[in-house]
Amino acid sequence: MRRPVILVIDDESLIGEAIAAALEDGYQVVAFEAAEPALAALGRMAPDLVLLDIGLPGMGGLEALARIRRHDANLPVVMITADRDISTVVAAVKQGAWDYITKPLKMDALTRAIDNALATVRLRRDVQALQARYLEEHIPCFIGESDTIQAVMAFVGRVAQSPDTPVLILGETGTGKELIAGAIHYQSPNFKGPFTAVNCAAIPTELIESELFGYEKGAFSGAAQTKPGLIEAAAGGTLFLDEIGDLNAAAQAKLLRFLETGEFYRVGGTQRHTIRTRVVSATNQDLDALMADGRFRRDLYFRLGVIRVTVPALNARSGDILPLARHFIEVFNQKFGKWVRDLGPGAVQALEGHAWTGNVRELRNVIERAVLLAEGEHIEVDMLGLTPPTALETGFAPLPDEGMDLAAALAAMERFYIHEALRRTDGNESRAARLLGLNHHTFRYQRKKLAV
Repeated sequence: MRRPVILVIDDESLIGEAIAAALEDGYQVVAFEAAEPALAALGRMAPDLVLLDIGLPGMGGLEALARIRRHDANLPVVMITADRDISTVVAAVKQGAWDYITKPLKMDALTRAIDNALATVRLRRDVQALQARYLEEHIPCFIGESDTIQAVMAFVGRVAQSPDTPVLILGETGTGKELIAGAIHYQSPNFKGPFTAVNCAAIPTELIESELFGYEKGAFSGAAQTKPGLIEAAAGGTLFLDEIGDLNAAAQAKLLRFLETGEFYRVGGTQRHTIRTRVVSATNQDLDALMADGRFRRDLYFRLGVIRVTVPALNARSGDILPLARHFIEVFNQKFGKWVRDLGPGAVQALEGHAWTGNVRELRNVIERAVLLAEGEHIEVDMLGLTPPTALETGFAPLPDEGMDLAAALAAMERFYIHEALRRTDGNESRAARLLGLNHHTFRYQRKKLAV
């Protein structure tokens, strides 16, 4: 079994020798008397922990700490100091030092600091491995080779590190907004807490406030007993509010107060409740248009959207269609007890050429049908149920025999409809975007790109 490697950097050689002697039974100790050669050996040695003297000659301990942190931010560094100036120690801790011990060294305190640091690092690695395994097994949004989705997921990974910063997820129906919310939760410090998902559009308007915040016995007709709400159910974890644009005015006001203070009252109650949870919300509606119409609070919008994540449509990440399809084949092989190995050439062409207006959800449904119908090892095109529309059905002109410049035709069509929508709304971008089924940000981007 490999013994953990402890790197000691102290200009007093006797210190290094004493530490090596005290730790020889459980650790491999390598000592340096200056920071420069120790830093040069970091990559080669891959230590598990560094003991670093603050008062080094040449490169000082604080500068060496900064360089170690740049090399590996997760490598625990315990500072050794004889300095009675607490400000130096505070500076080291703020800079990322794990702990500190003072000279003259007490070996029991040193061993305790090392053991605690390494145990915490091992636990952190176990947690990260558990999170990675969960994400791999349960979050198919991570399946994707396109730069677009890779950038989104990298951003999501950074966003997740805060345990309580609100996140607003924007995107078309079927793009996987709830999966993104799950990815945020399971990569966050809250991942052991509950992930509570609420579809605001599925709860009757008159019940949404009591469902979210709970109610006290006798608060209204039928309230025979006190019932905690969904916000309380999410304590210590993540509350995912899907279709946030459907919240009524009363629920919006109470949610804003909760986001700002962590406090709320149950319906019919006078006792103040306080909990901590991260609120992640999502919508495919144009919140700019809802705010312009007075149907969504502007202050709530900005509080929900401290961080905003836009999930790309499947058509914008076409390189991910086949990886996702093959992932869903495995999912439904297990569900139906099938042995489908792959897609036939015709099926590949059909999937790549289809306009996925229903996004990942539509693709999942198509593959579920195909796996269920498959009798051999391959999915063929006729099993997909993707019949291309005819020119008569779509209202489009037939494809000319000599072919056409599709990109130019699509750009001309987009330009025409954006111009027409602006004409009908007297130049109001929010209303024009709503006419075209776009969110305001996408509309403005398309208008600028096409110079309308």
